[in-house]
Amino acid sequence: MVTGGCCHDYENQKTILSEGIAARANVTFTIVHEEGPAGKSDKSHRISIYEKADWAKGYDVVLHNECFGAVTNVAFVERIAKAHHDGTPAVMLHCSTHSYRMAGTDEWRQCVGQKSMSHEKNRDLKVINLAPLHPVMIGFPAEWLDKADELYKNEILYPNFVPLAKAWGEDTQKEHNLIWVNTYGKAKVFGTTMGHGNATMSDPIYLDLVTRGLLWACGKLNDDGSPKQGYGPKQ
Repeated sequence: MVTGGCCHDYENQKTILSEGIAARANVTFTIVHEEGPAGKSDKSHRISIYEKADWAKGYDVVLHNECFGAVTNVAFVERIAKAHHDGTPAVMLHCSTHSYRMAGTDEWRQCVGQKSMSHEKNRDLKVINLAPLHPVMIGFPAEWLDKADELYKNEILYPNFVPLAKAWGEDTQKEHNLIWVNTYGKAKVFGTTMGHGNATMSDPIYLDLVTRGLLWACGKLNDDGSPKQGYGPKQ
Protein backbone atom coordinates (compact mmCIF):
# COMPACT_ATOMS: atom_id res chain seq x y z
CA MET A 1 0.00 0.00 0.00
CA VAL A 2 1.35 3.37 -1.03
CA THR A 3 -0.29 6.25 0.80
CA GLY A 4 0.13 9.85 1.92
CA GLY A 5 -0.25 13.35 0.60
CA CYS A 6 -2.76 16.13 0.60
CA CYS A 7 -6.25 16.51 1.93
CA HIS A 8 -7.06 13.15 3.57
CA ASP A 9 -6.56 11.30 6.86
CA TYR A 10 -4.04 8.80 5.56
CA GLU A 11 -2.73 8.01 9.04
CA ASN A 12 -6.05 6.41 9.93
CA GLN A 13 -7.02 5.29 6.43
CA LYS A 14 -3.98 3.04 6.11
CA THR A 15 -5.19 1.17 9.19
CA ILE A 16 -8.83 1.11 8.11
CA LEU A 17 -7.87 -0.37 4.76
CA SER A 18 -5.16 -2.80 5.83
CA GLU A 19 -7.14 -4.24 8.73
CA GLY A 20 -10.46 -4.19 6.88
CA ILE A 21 -9.12 -5.98 3.81
CA ALA A 22 -7.08 -8.47 5.85
CA ALA A 23 -10.27 -9.41 7.73
CA ARG A 24 -11.87 -10.32 4.39
CA ALA A 25 -9.03 -11.89 2.41
CA ASN A 26 -5.62 -13.47 2.89
CA VAL A 27 -3.69 -10.25 2.32
CA THR A 28 -0.56 -9.01 4.11
CA PHE A 29 0.37 -5.38 3.52
CA THR A 30 3.68 -3.61 3.39
CA ILE A 31 2.72 0.04 3.92
CA VAL A 32 4.70 2.95 2.51
CA HIS A 33 3.35 6.20 3.99
CA GLU A 34 5.18 9.42 3.17
CA GLU A 35 4.45 13.13 3.41
CA GLY A 36 6.48 15.91 1.82
CA PRO A 37 8.55 18.52 3.70
CA ALA A 38 5.48 20.75 3.93
CA GLY A 39 3.43 17.96 5.48
CA LYS A 40 -0.10 17.21 4.33
CA SER A 41 -0.23 20.36 2.20
CA ASP A 42 2.66 19.13 0.03
CA LYS A 43 1.22 17.94 -3.28
CA SER A 44 4.56 17.69 -5.08
CA HIS A 45 6.36 15.10 -2.91
CA ARG A 46 7.92 12.19 -4.77
CA ILE A 47 7.44 8.94 -2.85
CA SER A 48 10.88 7.47 -2.37
CA ILE A 49 10.21 3.88 -3.47
CA TYR A 50 9.18 5.13 -6.91
CA GLU A 51 12.74 6.30 -7.55
CA LYS A 52 13.70 2.66 -8.23
CA ALA A 53 12.93 1.12 -11.62
CA ASP A 54 11.85 -2.14 -9.99
CA TRP A 55 9.93 -0.49 -7.14
CA ALA A 56 7.05 -3.02 -7.28
CA LYS A 57 9.23 -6.13 -7.51
CA GLY A 58 8.16 -8.93 -5.17
CA TYR A 59 4.60 -7.70 -4.61
CA ASP A 60 1.44 -9.35 -5.92
CA VAL A 61 -0.53 -6.11 -6.06
CA VAL A 62 -0.11 -2.42 -5.22
CA LEU A 63 -2.92 -0.52 -3.54
CA HIS A 64 -2.61 3.21 -4.29
CA ASN A 65 -4.27 5.60 -1.84
CA GLU A 66 -2.20 8.74 -2.36
CA CYS A 67 -2.71 12.40 -3.24
CA PHE A 68 0.23 14.08 -4.97
CA GLY A 69 -1.39 16.04 -7.76
CA ALA A 70 1.40 18.57 -8.34
CA VAL A 71 4.22 16.17 -9.29
CA THR A 72 5.33 17.14 -12.79
CA ASN A 73 8.42 15.01 -13.49
CA VAL A 74 7.46 12.89 -16.48
CA ALA A 75 10.15 10.23 -16.06
CA PHE A 76 9.15 9.75 -12.42
CA VAL A 77 5.46 9.36 -13.23
CA GLU A 78 6.09 7.04 -16.15
CA ARG A 79 8.30 4.87 -13.92
CA ILE A 80 5.37 4.41 -11.53
CA ALA A 81 3.05 3.45 -14.36
CA LYS A 82 5.59 1.12 -16.04
CA ALA A 83 5.59 -1.27 -13.09
CA HIS A 84 1.90 -1.83 -13.70
CA HIS A 85 2.20 -1.91 -17.47
CA ASP A 86 4.74 -4.69 -17.03
CA GLY A 87 2.24 -6.75 -15.05
CA THR A 88 1.85 -5.71 -11.40
CA PRO A 89 -1.89 -5.44 -10.63
CA ALA A 90 -3.18 -2.21 -9.11
CA VAL A 91 -5.96 -0.89 -6.90
CA MET A 92 -6.66 2.83 -7.34
CA LEU A 93 -8.55 4.58 -4.54
CA HIS A 94 -9.99 8.09 -4.50
CA CYS A 95 -7.26 10.76 -4.92
CA SER A 96 -4.92 8.32 -6.66
CA THR A 97 -6.99 9.23 -9.72
CA HIS A 98 -5.97 12.90 -9.28
CA SER A 99 -2.36 12.16 -8.42
CA TYR A 100 0.31 13.08 -10.99
CA ARG A 101 -2.32 14.87 -13.09
CA MET A 102 -0.08 17.88 -13.72
CA ALA A 103 2.65 15.79 -15.37
CA GLY A 104 2.86 16.04 -19.15
CA THR A 105 2.20 12.37 -19.78
CA ASP A 106 -0.92 10.24 -20.04
CA GLU A 107 0.68 7.03 -18.77
CA TRP A 108 -0.60 7.31 -15.18
CA ARG A 109 -4.05 8.30 -16.43
CA GLN A 110 -4.11 5.34 -18.80
CA CYS A 111 -3.06 3.10 -15.92
CA VAL A 112 -5.93 4.42 -13.81
CA GLY A 113 -8.26 4.13 -16.79
CA GLN A 114 -9.55 7.68 -16.89
CA LYS A 115 -8.53 11.32 -16.91
CA SER A 116 -10.04 13.38 -14.09
CA MET A 117 -8.81 16.82 -13.14
CA SER A 118 -11.42 17.94 -10.61
CA HIS A 119 -14.35 16.83 -8.47
CA GLU A 120 -17.76 18.14 -7.54
CA LYS A 121 -18.62 19.53 -4.11
CA ASN A 122 -18.69 17.16 -1.15
CA ARG A 123 -22.18 15.72 -0.77
CA ASP A 124 -24.13 12.48 -0.47
CA LEU A 125 -23.87 10.35 -3.62
CA LYS A 126 -26.46 7.83 -4.81
CA VAL A 127 -24.33 5.10 -6.36
CA ILE A 128 -25.97 2.94 -9.06
CA ASN A 129 -24.63 -0.57 -9.67
CA LEU A 130 -24.18 -0.92 -13.44
CA ALA A 131 -22.85 -4.48 -13.49
CA PRO A 132 -24.50 -6.56 -10.74
CA LEU A 133 -23.24 -9.83 -12.28
CA HIS A 134 -19.59 -8.73 -12.46
CA PRO A 135 -17.64 -10.61 -9.74
CA VAL A 136 -16.43 -7.31 -8.23
CA MET A 137 -20.00 -6.02 -7.93
CA ILE A 138 -21.71 -9.15 -6.65
CA GLY A 139 -22.92 -8.23 -3.17
CA PHE A 140 -22.84 -4.49 -3.87
CA PRO A 141 -26.35 -3.00 -3.56
CA ALA A 142 -28.35 -2.00 -6.62
CA GLU A 143 -28.25 1.50 -5.12
CA TRP A 144 -26.01 2.67 -2.29
CA LEU A 145 -25.89 6.00 -0.48
CA ASP A 146 -22.27 7.10 -0.16
CA LYS A 147 -22.50 9.85 2.42
CA ALA A 148 -20.39 13.02 2.26
CA ASP A 149 -18.05 12.07 -0.57
CA GLU A 150 -16.59 13.69 -3.67
CA LEU A 151 -17.74 12.82 -7.19
CA TYR A 152 -14.74 12.90 -9.51
CA LYS A 153 -15.51 14.20 -12.98
CA ASN A 154 -14.74 11.80 -15.84
CA GLU A 155 -13.04 13.79 -18.61
CA ILE A 156 -11.60 10.95 -20.69
CA LEU A 157 -12.32 7.23 -20.38
CA TYR A 158 -9.59 5.17 -21.99
CA PRO A 159 -10.48 2.20 -24.24
CA ASN A 160 -10.03 -0.56 -21.63
CA PHE A 161 -12.11 1.23 -18.96
CA VAL A 162 -15.12 -0.89 -17.90
CA PRO A 163 -17.70 1.07 -15.83
CA LEU A 164 -19.19 -0.77 -12.86
CA ALA A 165 -21.10 2.00 -11.03
CA LYS A 166 -22.10 5.62 -11.57
CA ALA A 167 -23.57 8.62 -9.77
CA TRP A 168 -25.29 11.78 -10.95
CA GLY A 169 -23.27 14.98 -10.98
CA GLU A 170 -25.33 17.87 -9.66
CA ASP A 171 -22.69 20.43 -10.64
CA THR A 172 -22.08 19.05 -14.14
CA GLN A 173 -25.62 17.72 -14.71
CA LYS A 174 -24.37 14.42 -16.04
CA GLU A 175 -23.38 10.99 -14.80
CA HIS A 176 -19.86 10.05 -13.79
CA ASN A 177 -18.43 6.56 -13.31
CA LEU A 178 -17.00 6.05 -9.83
CA ILE A 179 -16.28 2.29 -9.77
CA TRP A 180 -14.53 0.54 -12.65
CA VAL A 181 -11.98 -2.00 -13.81
CA ASN A 182 -9.26 -1.41 -16.37
CA THR A 183 -6.53 -3.25 -18.24
CA TYR A 184 -3.20 -1.49 -18.63
CA GLY A 185 -0.51 -3.39 -20.47
CA LYS A 186 -0.27 -6.74 -18.70
CA ALA A 187 -1.96 -5.51 -15.51
CA LYS A 188 -5.53 -5.66 -14.30
CA VAL A 189 -6.61 -2.54 -12.42
CA PHE A 190 -9.53 -1.94 -10.07
CA GLY A 191 -10.52 1.60 -9.22
CA THR A 192 -13.00 3.69 -7.29
CA THR A 193 -12.99 7.43 -6.72
CA MET A 194 -15.09 6.97 -3.58
CA GLY A 195 -13.32 7.24 -0.24
CA HIS A 196 -12.66 10.87 0.66
CA GLY A 197 -13.64 10.39 4.29
CA ASN A 198 -12.98 7.74 6.89
CA ALA A 199 -16.69 7.01 7.27
CA THR A 200 -16.91 5.85 3.65
CA MET A 201 -13.74 3.78 3.90
CA SER A 202 -14.89 2.18 7.16
CA ASP A 203 -18.25 1.12 5.74
CA PRO A 204 -18.44 -2.68 5.33
CA ILE A 205 -19.90 -2.25 1.85
CA TYR A 206 -16.89 -0.20 0.79
CA LEU A 207 -14.38 -2.59 2.35
CA ASP A 208 -16.14 -5.58 0.77
CA LEU A 209 -15.99 -3.82 -2.61
CA VAL A 210 -12.31 -2.92 -2.42
CA THR A 211 -11.42 -6.42 -1.24
CA ARG A 212 -13.22 -7.98 -4.19
CA GLY A 213 -11.56 -5.47 -6.49
CA LEU A 214 -8.11 -6.31 -5.15
CA LEU A 215 -8.69 -10.06 -5.48
CA TRP A 216 -10.07 -9.59 -9.00
CA ALA A 217 -6.99 -7.61 -10.04
CA CYS A 218 -4.82 -10.49 -8.80
CA GLY A 219 -6.92 -13.19 -10.46
CA LYS A 220 -7.97 -14.53 -7.06
CA LEU A 221 -11.72 -13.83 -7.22
CA ASN A 222 -14.30 -16.46 -8.17
CA ASP A 223 -17.10 -15.64 -10.58
CA ASP A 224 -19.53 -15.56 -7.64
CA GLY A 225 -17.54 -12.79 -5.94
CA SER A 226 -15.92 -15.03 -3.33
CA PRO A 227 -12.16 -15.40 -2.79
CA LYS A 228 -10.54 -18.34 -4.53
CA GLN A 229 -9.42 -21.20 -2.34
CA GLY A 230 -6.63 -20.12 -0.02
CA TYR A 231 -7.36 -16.42 -0.42
CA GLY A 232 -10.21 -16.03 2.02
CA PRO A 233 -9.66 -14.47 5.46
CA LYS A 234 -7.05 -16.10 7.65
CA GLN A 235 -8.47 -18.41 10.27
